[in-house]
Amino acid sequence: MILPTEQLQERIGYRFHNIHYLKQALTHSSYANETGAHNHHLLCNERLEFLGDSVLSLVTSDYLYRTFPNLPEGDLTRMRAATVCEEALASYSRKLGLGDFLLLGKGERNTGGADKPAVIADAFEAILAAIYLDATGGNEGMRAVSAFLLPFIEEAVKNLPDAGGYHADSKSRLQEFVQKDKGQPEYRLVNESGPDHNKTFVVEVYLDSNCIGRGTGHSKKTAEQAAARDALSLFGIEC
Repeated sequence: MILPTEQLQERIGYRFHNIHYLKQALTHSSYANETGAHNHHLLCNERLEFLGDSVLSLVTSDYLYRTFPNLPEGDLTRMRAATVCEEALASYSRKLGLGDFLLLGKGERNTGGADKPAVIADAFEAILAAIYLDATGGNEGMRAVSAFLLPFIEEAVKNLPDAGGYHADSKSRLQEFVQKDKGQPEYRLVNESGPDHNKTFVVEVYLDSNCIGRGTGHSKKTAEQAAARDALSLFGIEC
């Protein structure tokens, strides 16, 4: 028999050494209250959510800072806000089916708590903290959190409705630049690694037989855009 926590670990792509962290991340305060324990406030996921909020902000900020080196602070702040807001976090939770695994009090469960944005968004942040702590914190913890979180963030950034205001489509810009008299860029997938739910793709872009850019991402499209940005930098074009 596969335990629910086993199924969730498969979806997360991370196996916990101390399953207590995961179980606590899934425990809502309403459930902990019903235990009647005097320390029920320590048995729920609220403390983990507090830590996970900071981990979320740091990993996302680092990703945006490195991915968009020419954007001003204001644009980066708006992008971060759009990708870590309650609505965004709730959407990530729904992709995981996180609500199915939450431990909720009877009242919370009966009023649809398993799909309330505030509840499942907080649980997602608690999961981030659980991964961070289980991976011993520090650099190792941040790497483990990044592997889980960044595919969500990359997809969210790509789908921002006003993404054009943040950064132009690098592939289109490269296409416009080279087609004048230099030919047609060709994108080649040179490496693919990682499990199906968290793959990393490496793409190189060629002009004639020369490699002019290289990029990495958690989807082929993201890696191609990164390769195009790298090529534009080679030609001295800011992106």
